[in-house]
Amino acid sequence: MTPPTIDYDRLLRLRLIVARYGEMDLMGWWNTQGVLGRMGASVYRRGFPRTAPFAQARVVFAVARSRSQELWNPPACATLWNLPMQVEDAFEDHWQTWIDQDEHWAELFQALTTLGADDLLAQLHELKAIDTDCMAAARELNRSVDHRAVKLQGPRAIDDQVLGLLAAGFFRGEPRKPAIPYVQLEG
Repeated sequence: MTPPTIDYDRLLRLRLIVARYGEMDLMGWWNTQGVLGRMGASVYRRGFPRTAPFAQARVVFAVARSRSQELWNPPACATLWNLPMQVEDAFEDHWQTWIDQDEHWAELFQALTTLGADDLLAQLHELKAIDTDCMAAARELNRSVDHRAVKLQGPRAIDDQVLGLLAAGFFRGEPRKPAIPYVQLEG
């Protein structure tokens, strides 16, 4: 099976923005309090002078993954935090490259410290994680009857378009009430 063609830099950007947006001091979806915000930047810099932003990201990603799986984890499906093994492995393989390019990511990490709980779609677009087509497609997504999930039409393979929608679909969540976007996987 050929691995999907995915822009892993964009996947990191999507995860970072949604991770920050879901923290307790913004939307309250997962139990991290400003780890990707100003306070987290200050605290983590002391223990991880060179890699602080990426250490912060790992913490919030782990908590977001755990909370999302606790709320919604249907079989043979993927979420922004639970992608097929080959995608997760490739994502993990990029960490050292991203750490070595810390200047490239500095602007985004700085933007995360001032992110607000406003319109997630607008913030994803402003921070160059999604385009206007993805915004329009996300607006067509609806929460499930129990309000815990947002289903993408599928089954589908994981590609950049699906990843954008898995992130953008979080805009259907409410304060303290996340709605986990998911897609049924092909095959």
